[in-house]
Amino acid sequence: MRSLLKEREKAGGDLASALKRARRRLPRRIYRIGLELAAVQPLLEHPKLRLTVQDTKLLRQAEEIITHLRSIDLADRRRGRILDILGSMAFALLTATVLLLILLRWRGFL
Repeated sequence: MRSLLKEREKAGGDLASALKRARRRLPRRIYRIGLELAAVQPLLEHPKLRLTVQDTKLLRQAEEIITHLRSIDLADRRRGRILDILGSMAFALLTATVLLLILLRWRGFL
């Protein structure tokens, strides 16, 4: 799961810090499940405390996070970011042009 977070969300480190770095890009449900898994991780490392944890619930939650991370399309995300930048540039250019035309009209040059 950490390797998928590092690869898809560019968030490395232990699970809790990787989730904090990727928080805005993850759905709220996935983020909460990830925090639950990060909180349980120290219990899983201890042999006696491991028995107190429900394995089926954790496996289901981990599988849900992994499924979500695998479904992230990096190329689509890149394309979306480029289109957002181009759209904001086009809007700024259009706004500047309209303001220039209004100014020229107001000053009597048009």
